[in-house]
Amino acid sequence: MPKGGKKGGHKGRMRTYTSPEEIDAQMKAEKERKKQEEETEGAAQEPLPGSGSEDSLSDDGSLKKKGVEGLIDIENPNRVATKSKKVTQIELEEPKQLSRREREEIEKQKAKEHYMKMHLAGKTDQAKADLARLAIVRKQREEAARRKEEKRRAKEGSAAAVKGVSSLSLK
Repeated sequence: MPKGGKKGGHKGRMRTYTSPEEIDAQMKAEKERKKQEEETEGAAQEPLPGSGSEDSLSDDGSLKKKGVEGLIDIENPNRVATKSKKVTQIELEEPKQLSRREREEIEKQKAKEHYMKMHLAGKTDQAKADLARLAIVRKQREEAARRKEEKRRAKEGSAAAVKGVSSLSLK
């Protein structure tokens, strides 16, 4: 037999449900309470007739607090309060602040462009090595072309000598 008797425990309790009429009555009461709060806040926030300045309104009053936020003041240094700016406050001429990644990317591109300019001018170590390798390849190709030309001339000369010998033997 389980602890607590036959039908003891929290799971067997009878559940009660709220009727739709009660829900409607609660919703109406909540709406009326909100309207009264807005009216009292609206009267407190109206500027004096002599001031006439819209800047005197605080931004905090325009934000609606949820739940108990209005009752408790929280000093969280990590929390960033979002403040809406007016069109007149936005400065388009101010230079755009770049993020660290964007700055690093721009610096990387500039360094690459600078290196390519130096490389094309032949001032980098890699460019010097490339030019030296290129000079060696050119010399090798010139020597190969010269040897080929000498072989061709030697063949022509030997062919002419064979023709000359064969023409002498026929006479």
